[in-house]
Amino acid sequence: MEFSNPILVWAVVGLVLMLAELVVPGGVIVLLGAACLVVAGALSIGIVEGVVQSMTLWFIAAIVLLLAFRQVTQRLVGGDSHVDNTDEAIDLYNQIAHVKQTIGPGQATGRVEFQGCEWPALGDGSIIVAGTDVRIICRENIALVVEPVAVETAKN
Repeated sequence: MEFSNPILVWAVVGLVLMLAELVVPGGVIVLLGAACLVVAGALSIGIVEGVVQSMTLWFIAAIVLLLAFRQVTQRLVGGDSHVDNTDEAIDLYNQIAHVKQTIGPGQATGRVEFQGCEWPALGDGSIIVAGTDVRIICRENIALVVEPVAVETAKN
């Protein structure tokens, strides 16, 4: 077996790429492998000769196959897609934070610890002393707007 035979080389590379689609799914590699098989077929018929014509045909065939069959392979292969919440304000709302530096009175900012980070915080106008827990209402620029957590009494 001689590896200098370009038909054999293009066919083997095409089959390897098509089999690689099993390991690296996505629907693209199989089309690149199919373009290699197109070049191998064109070389065996005699339509193209030489490396430059083979590479040009492979490039054109790969683009045509990608444009023509990309949607088909995406439906067959699928893929992982996950849509997550992109509204950070919703994620912050009603969460509990711990006051690190006294907030208030009025518009005086303090600091709260939330999710392991310290944030500047604005209160409801009253004094919220350090060490208490607060509920996050919203975010204003980089500061969190908070209110004291109401103390719930246990009912017997």
